[in-house]
Amino acid sequence: MRQGVPVEILLNGQKTKIEGGLTLKALLERFQIDPFSVVVERNEEIVPSRYFTETPLSEGDKIEIVRFVGGGA
Repeated sequence: MRQGVPVEILLNGQKTKIEGGLTLKALLERFQIDPFSVVVERNEEIVPSRYFTETPLSEGDKIEIVRFVGGGA
């Protein structure tokens, strides 16, 4: 995949266009999301945070980002 060529992914159920060649880490940075406060699923598989930097996004990827929420009784 060429850097910068737009691709379409499904991000939390919404079709989203991004630059080609982005990694999961770059995607999180783009949306100002702390990588240590979320779990990311790519194509129905959880991606450990240590792999965010090296996991490229491709046309048609399905990305789900789930934030940790604190609380309790």
